[in-house]
Amino acid sequence: MENTMFSFGEFHCGGFRREGEEQRRKQSFFETGNIWDTDYLCSDYSLYQENSFQKGLIPSKEDQVFPEFTMCDYMDYDMVPAEKLTFQEPSDLAASLECNQSSLITEDPMLVEPKKAKGCSKSLSSLGILNSYGSGYKRLNGENLKKPCSKTNPTLEDRQLSTEEIMRIAGTHYIQLSVRKEDDHLMMLGHHFGSMLSSLSDEESKDVELVRVLLASAEKLGNQQYDRASKLLMQCDYLASSIGNPVQRIVYHFADALWKRFERETGRVSSKGSMENGKWGEAVEEMVSNPKPILLSCHRILPFSQVMQFTEIQAILDTVATERRIHLIDLEPRTGVQWTILMHALAVRFTCPVELLKISAVGISEEKVVETGKWLESFAQTLNLPFIFKAVIVSDMKDLNEELFELDANETVGVYASAILKTMIVRPDCLENLMKVIRRLNPCIMIVTEVEANHNSPSFLNRFVDALFYYSAWFDCFDTYMDRNDCDRMAMETNLFSQAIRCILATEGSERIIRNVRIDVWRSFFTRSGFEEIELSQLSLYQADLIVKEFDFASSWTLDMNGKCFTIGWKGTPLLFVSAWKLQ
Repeated sequence: MENTMFSFGEFHCGGFRREGEEQRRKQSFFETGNIWDTDYLCSDYSLYQENSFQKGLIPSKEDQVFPEFTMCDYMDYDMVPAEKLTFQEPSDLAASLECNQSSLITEDPMLVEPKKAKGCSKSLSSLGILNSYGSGYKRLNGENLKKPCSKTNPTLEDRQLSTEEIMRIAGTHYIQLSVRKEDDHLMMLGHHFGSMLSSLSDEESKDVELVRVLLASAEKLGNQQYDRASKLLMQCDYLASSIGNPVQRIVYHFADALWKRFERETGRVSSKGSMENGKWGEAVEEMVSNPKPILLSCHRILPFSQVMQFTEIQAILDTVATERRIHLIDLEPRTGVQWTILMHALAVRFTCPVELLKISAVGISEEKVVETGKWLESFAQTLNLPFIFKAVIVSDMKDLNEELFELDANETVGVYASAILKTMIVRPDCLENLMKVIRRLNPCIMIVTEVEANHNSPSFLNRFVDALFYYSAWFDCFDTYMDRNDCDRMAMETNLFSQAIRCILATEGSERIIRNVRIDVWRSFFTRSGFEEIELSQLSLYQADLIVKEFDFASSWTLDMNGKCFTIGWKGTPLLFVSAWKLQ
């Protein structure tokens, strides 16, 4: 079959306007009174203080939803002697404090009693989470700069820092202040890190300080120091903005999520927004599963959607290259755009003509699934492709069974699971039932696409930092491709990302339905479920690279392999992955 590139066509873009939002007056951090108060900005315990962190943190009873997906959250961190810590450069300091992956606890976390540290609060630095991200500080020496520079050895003055780099600088500075809490902050100016800060632009310096205040507010909130947390969050409210630069925007939405957590823990009735009672995660899932024009417009502007879909379809085509009767089961049909790519490829496959393509779409909303089916049937007719669409409607995924798919012994079955499995992590009975059904279907391939991030830690502070760096990459990406007053960008940030951030940070237990986990955790789960990973072909990677090169700022996108799966990221931060599986 000839290698053919397919386009998505044009999607109608609806408008969105945020009305009535008051633009707040900004002033320099250096003009505010208490912003340098280390009692607010620093961790309560220095990095090398004994028992300043907890090993083997165990989730509360309501958070013990699925052991396989929380196993990666229980790590021990090696501490650094004080005499070494004092004289290390920031980059070496961060590297030496990275999480020790080999210390992963192997016992069932539900059976292990937590080890409590007496008289000690949790801090962002002592938990080790900032240190692992701080290891990226080495990027600031100029090795991976995306923006061209006239100098051989570029400095921070020669380019604009990315949002993620601002977060890394703020995190490293936060750790430094935690280490030297006993000293006045001005002593930092004599340190290497202090000189580095002096080379930032005025806007970048303010952004670093703003992030430091956000970090401090999260730490105080995590330690239930509500008075201090509220003062810091008010500072974030004053200086952040949903229409500012990427750092101001992300701090705005994260501070909003922290306020929601603050209000829940203190019993205050929230006066912000209309999403209450843990419905934020459901709002996100509804928007993703029922894409509005604004979401489709962003997918058209950014290459990640096209890259993922072409990679997924190419993996399916490689597997069914010699099959004539193909039955694909879509666990979350949404728009069905990806199937038009597959149909077009099968329609021009002359060496092994397709006798029948059947797609069974699983959904809860019959109206949405049927509408998608009619559109795909119409598209298949234009290609003269033998096609059958079947809507499989279930009130709950736990009711799914293989008999609903009306299998034919002559069919080759494939399963397509895009951004659906993560929604069942909070309901392990549904996930287990789904895996049993898929095994009985005996598919030749199962495509899994999910977010490549860890937002499922039982530790609030760990989730906070993981989410902060992950969404920083997205906000930076939006700022690269869209104007700051773009209505679609505002809608994506406010209606999708902000609601997701609220769910990750402000809810616990069964209400926290957004629980993204990394590919390594999925690998462990699928292996236990009897599946074996399939390596994606070089052709799919080649096509992904061609698609990205058609967009502006192509060098900022990171296409990489994680084992046998494919990941796409922004400036080195992985965002999504595609993996393929078959029964062992």
